[in-house]
Amino acid sequence: MCNLYSNTMPPAAMRQLFAVDAQRDQLGNAEPLPGIFPKGTAPIVALNDNGERALWNTHWGFVLPQVSKKTGQPIQSKAVNNARDDKLRTSPFWKKSFIQRRCLIPATSFCEAKGRNPATYFWFGVRGEGNRPPFAFAGVWRAFSGNYGGEQREMVTSSMVTTTPNELVRDTHPDRMPVILHPEAYEEWLTGRPESAFALLRPFPAEQMVIHQSGEGLKSDKGGL
Repeated sequence: MCNLYSNTMPPAAMRQLFAVDAQRDQLGNAEPLPGIFPKGTAPIVALNDNGERALWNTHWGFVLPQVSKKTGQPIQSKAVNNARDDKLRTSPFWKKSFIQRRCLIPATSFCEAKGRNPATYFWFGVRGEGNRPPFAFAGVWRAFSGNYGGEQREMVTSSMVTTTPNELVRDTHPDRMPVILHPEAYEEWLTGRPESAFALLRPFPAEQMVIHQSGEGLKSDKGGL
C-alpha cells in the first residue's frame, strides 16, 4: 500500500511526457509536490469528454461515506487512495471507474515505511536519466459531489492501483506496491478494453527501480527538488 508519493515535475514537463495539449492543462502554476498524502492534491492525466488527454488536479482518495457504529450518524468520510488489482473487476466501489475512468498518475517517487517509533521511510523510483526520472502509476478516477469535511464539495477524486510487490519493494512492504506503467502502456491503460488494461497490472521489474533515499522522518522526497 502506498500512502505517500511525490511529483516534482513542472506542468510543462508533464504535458510533454504525457502528450497533453496546453489548452487541456488545468494545473495552472502548479508547484512541485515532494510529499503527496491521502486527501492531498494529486495531478492526473485523464481523458476528457472528447476522448482527449487532459491534466487535472484531483483529491487523492475516493470518498467513502461512514457512519458511527455507536450512533448511526454520519461521521468524517474516508479517503480510499489505493485500489487493489484483485478488487477492480468485482467491487462495486471500483468496477465502474476501472471500466470507464482510468487515468495516469504522474510521479517522481513513492514511499513505503518500515517499522514504528521511529519508522524508516524508503523512497522508490525508476532508473533512468536525471535525478528523479518521471513515471506514471495506473490510476482510476471519479467525480464526487456532496458533504465532505463539513462543507458541500464538488471535486474529482483519484486512486492508484496496487498489485503484489517486486523483490525490491517486498522487503519494506511485503503485501502491495503501486502499479507503475511502462510508457508504451499509457495509451492502452487509458483507452484499451478492460481485459487488455487489466493485463497491464503487474509488478514493475525490480531491476528497473532504485531506492532514492531512506531514513527516519523522511516524509517528503525533497531530494527530487
